[in-house]
Amino acid sequence: MDLDSFRIQEVLEADQPRERLAALGAHILSNTELVSLLLDGGGLAANPEQTAELTRRLLAKVRSLRTLARCDLRELAAVPGMSAEQAALLAVSFELGRRVARETIGRLKVDSPEVVCQLMAHDYRGLTRESLRVLLLDTKFQLLRIEEVSLGGLNESIAHPREIFRPALLHSAYAIILTHNHPSGDPAPSKADKQLTKRVVEVGQLLGIEVADHIIIGSIHAGEPSYFSFKEEELI
Repeated sequence: MDLDSFRIQEVLEADQPRERLAALGAHILSNTELVSLLLDGGGLAANPEQTAELTRRLLAKVRSLRTLARCDLRELAAVPGMSAEQAALLAVSFELGRRVARETIGRLKVDSPEVVCQLMAHDYRGLTRESLRVLLLDTKFQLLRIEEVSLGGLNESIAHPREIFRPALLHSAYAIILTHNHPSGDPAPSKADKQLTKRVVEVGQLLGIEVADHIIIGSIHAGEPSYFSFKEEELI
């Protein structure tokens, strides 16, 4: 074993995430190590044992990074031992991750429910409340951006057309696609879903903004979500 390999092996065997990060890169670290480094400011905390215990408590509570990423600032700050600064750092980190993911799909042509499900399944997976989002499209139906306009209860997401069309007007969208999840797993539209869709289509006609579809995403099995498309069912 040469000297460089020996040094790398030493780092791998050491319980020092900051040193492992510097020597081998972030991809080599475990989920626990990555979260711990965030919580202790990059490995510079005065009490690393306390940070390690906070990390274990946090991950035991949320059970997955996906659930952790969905926690808002208040939920994070409510974890015993979590400071406001640590909660803010976690929230900002996960939001940056979401924005990076969205950049990779920018200018994607959104022309089918399958493409919409591909875009939104990750965001909706594990969400326990209904989230109504609007996809803004240009004249070629390429994605401009995605905006959340309403976050409701367990089975209801209420939004007024003005909230739905505000980002479309702000970003000069040619068309929009509405999408929301059903935490129950059943994507069948409710009476309220049908009423909202009808109102939004009518307002879109007045504003000159096409409502291309409203897609409800249900349960996700083997990475493939069940969905209901108002366009496919000829309700738009």
